[in-house]
Amino acid sequence: MIQTLKKPRAAQDWVTAYHDRTWEQFKHIQAGLEGSPGVRLSFYEGVVEIFMPGQPHEIFKEIIGSLLDAFFLHWRIKVVPTGSVTQEQEGVASAQADKSYCFGSAKPIPDLSIEVIFTSGSIAKLSRYQALGVPEVWFWEDGLFTLHRLGETGYTRIYQSQIPELAKLDIDLLSRCVLMGETDWLEAVQTFRAAISKGDI
Repeated sequence: MIQTLKKPRAAQDWVTAYHDRTWEQFKHIQAGLEGSPGVRLSFYEGVVEIFMPGQPHEIFKEIIGSLLDAFFLHWRIKVVPTGSVTQEQEGVASAQADKSYCFGSAKPIPDLSIEVIFTSGSIAKLSRYQALGVPEVWFWEDGLFTLHRLGETGYTRIYQSQIPELAKLDIDLLSRCVLMGETDWLEAVQTFRAAISKGDI
């Protein structure tokens, strides 16, 4: 039976977690919510998280995507935008990022996952992405990006993307334009594109 969840008010995120669940139980929940638009699911260490984003969350997600699109187009970067595609390691972990990207060609696990954080903490999310083997993860939280690169001992905080295609990306400028985009999407994108054209990024 398909379960339909009530949408939250536009101004807030909605999240709930179920503990002590098996992978098989998670897959049943996933199948049951297949017809519920906007619902995102994750699984790790027996915890199933059901998440429905509110309007502020989606505004930030879309402006981040728009700015990165402008960067990719300007530098003619070959990228496969995979959005909120489900990333899974069978029986271990499952996640749906706000934005994800594969560089060069499509891959089962993207090269970059980006999440806007308003509710559940980034530490738990990072553990989940480590289990999935995502090479680089960015969190947008409290008006700032935090970047993390996966190594032999786990994620390390970095301040510039180590993805070769993003070597020219100015994270500080990107952050300023994301904040600008909260109230004026057009000005944010125009400012960002102007900086690219002038060689400031």
